[in-house]
Amino acid sequence: MKPHAKHNPLPGFNLTMGYTLFYLGIVVFLPLGAMLLQGFTLLTWSEFFRLLTEPRAVAAYKLSFGAAFVAALINSVFGSILAWVLVRYHFPGRRLVDAMVDFPFALPTAVAGLALSNLFSEHGWYGALLKPLGIKVAFTSLGVVVAMTFVGLPFIVRTLQPVLESWERDTEEAAAMLGAGRFRIFVSVIAPSLLPALLTGFSMAFARGVSEYGSVIFISNNIPGDGEIAPLLVFKHLEQYEFAQAIGVAMVLLIMSFLMLILINLLERRAARFLGQ
Repeated sequence: MKPHAKHNPLPGFNLTMGYTLFYLGIVVFLPLGAMLLQGFTLLTWSEFFRLLTEPRAVAAYKLSFGAAFVAALINSVFGSILAWVLVRYHFPGRRLVDAMVDFPFALPTAVAGLALSNLFSEHGWYGALLKPLGIKVAFTSLGVVVAMTFVGLPFIVRTLQPVLESWERDTEEAAAMLGAGRFRIFVSVIAPSLLPALLTGFSMAFARGVSEYGSVIFISNNIPGDGEIAPLLVFKHLEQYEFAQAIGVAMVLLIMSFLMLILINLLERRAARFLGQ
């Protein structure tokens, strides 16, 4: 028996892997596979491609994926700074700030959307300040980005925090002794090591934004071709008992999300391999 398996509190690999595959199959693979199977049963390839290229659906895809991408980029910048502050500095109220990072996880998305729409409306606290500048957030595509940024922030922070907490500062100190400035140390020493974790957080924030529904419909105008996100389009098709169209749009979302996550995973592996060299 191998030394590392001697005091293993769990059963052997075969049994635990069997449970893992069974659980993933029941919870993830089976529902998604059933949806794909039903979709290709109800739709022909020509109907599927028609749904894929329909102007209303294309506008919904662009808004969902585009806004999710922008929101994930924003969170990558400011979420990284927030994670850095929470790990590197000790200040009064630090635990409260750290707990507030998880607030979007606990808050119902409908409540978040209602709060954001009130804040960014023309007479809201934020909207009244932005109105003289000619910036309108509520009931626009910008509001969709704001809602997705709100729900995606915890993914970046919670992904980077463990990496920063386990980071050895010896390399930073060595670079400083060799005359490197703070900016050079961050760019050349710290940032490359954080890149794989940052890509992981980005992919999770992006996926969360694409799937967001509750908060977005309150702050967007929900007009087809303008402020209608893809999940809302699925819901509207279901409301009109257009099951084939709803499944077709859902299949496009599933496939595009899967491809995007594969791409980000490959980038993450390449970054980790490059840093390992």
